[in-house]
Amino acid sequence: MNQLPEAFIIQMKRLLGEAGFFAYEKALHEPVTRALRVNLLLWPDGTPPCKIEGLGEAVPWAKGAYFVEGDARPGLSPLHEGGAFYLQEPSALTAVSALDPKPGERILDLCAAPGGKSTQIAALMQGRGLLVCNEPVPSRAQILSRNVERMGVRNAVVVSGMPDQLAPHFPAFFDRILVDAPCSGEGMFRRQIEARDEWSENSPRGCADRQMEILEEAAKMLAPGGKLVYSTCTFNDTENEGVLARFTSLHPEFSLLPITLPGLPDGSKGYIHLYPHEIRGEGHFVSLLQKSPDAPASETISFTEEKPRRGAKPARSKAPAKAKIDLPDVLFKGVSFDRLHMAGDSLWALPDGLDDIRRLDGLRVLRTGLLLCHAEGRRTEPDHALAMALRPCEAARTAQLTHEQALAYQAGEALDLGDLPAGYTLLTLDGVSLGFGKQAGGIMKNHYPKGLRRR
Repeated sequence: MNQLPEAFIIQMKRLLGEAGFFAYEKALHEPVTRALRVNLLLWPDGTPPCKIEGLGEAVPWAKGAYFVEGDARPGLSPLHEGGAFYLQEPSALTAVSALDPKPGERILDLCAAPGGKSTQIAALMQGRGLLVCNEPVPSRAQILSRNVERMGVRNAVVVSGMPDQLAPHFPAFFDRILVDAPCSGEGMFRRQIEARDEWSENSPRGCADRQMEILEEAAKMLAPGGKLVYSTCTFNDTENEGVLARFTSLHPEFSLLPITLPGLPDGSKGYIHLYPHEIRGEGHFVSLLQKSPDAPASETISFTEEKPRRGAKPARSKAPAKAKIDLPDVLFKGVSFDRLHMAGDSLWALPDGLDDIRRLDGLRVLRTGLLLCHAEGRRTEPDHALAMALRPCEAARTAQLTHEQALAYQAGEALDLGDLPAGYTLLTLDGVSLGFGKQAGGIMKNHYPKGLRRR
């Protein structure tokens, strides 16, 4: 098993020619190329001051991205769990680079799990505007939400719904939309050999129909003049050029725009194919479309009454709301969260780009901006998400850990850090926030979430 399907071989010879196919086939036997993307929310210039194992040459087509050299395992570092970087396949970085997000915009990542592209978008937005990250599968949406938290994103809303469930809530709302659509996965045949056995000759057609359904809903949510990236990790022209042709024939208000990214093939037709024998990465397809500025805007939503929002934790605590609101003020300095929202026993800082919280009514919501604090019985505690979003210079109290202490902290151990002021403290490693501890009785008690602890 795990051989290339015969129908796939015929398809690839048609697309690449005999010589191109044999070059592609040879590349399948070469080592997988790895990359990581440093967190631009921490280091906007893309240059980390701390040492990251295996950091090699810069990836030309993505800001802050670097190839990982040799057998390095940077994911084992405490800095990874601190959100200093995200391990991401090199060709997968191209979709967001083509989308070109800007601070202050409203952006939707419609098929977002596990979160690599969402957090790449968030980094380029620099905390300004609104990023809605959607994943229809609830279990995968949990992974997405966790990665958004780990990377310290403040302005993201994470939801879990089918595209047709989202569209009525966001008519002509977004400036940019990324549709990294589920596909037949031909581009992953080197990295995930088992995917070869799951492919069939009928896979592309079934995937293309589903991709069209997703694009139809995305079109409703894109504002006039807005841009949309449609990408897949597959090679066939049924899911790629074929879907684009079908979509643009039904939507003449959309047109393809040229893509120009350093180190990548020509994108003057509005799309690019990435093959593992031509670039340092796996297979990918990326296209860029724009909706005409003259396209009619969709019907707007009228908010007439306050409704309970689904997806928030139910109220379980009788702690006074004022205590919850006051708590974060003792934890940080030089930063303010103006748009506060109480949901059950949790206090959230809403993104500026979310014009009305009622826009989320009826959706399954996992994250509504930045979770500042929550009630624990009669106590109110800062949330781990706040720790990950704070920079050390923004925290009222910090304590710098050694590498060994950081590992112990992420394993759930209490730390003896000497004589420090009592209370919540942001623990850091090499200038990267790891989470909160609470100094009491001469010991730094561990507040790293139990579900994240690594032993």
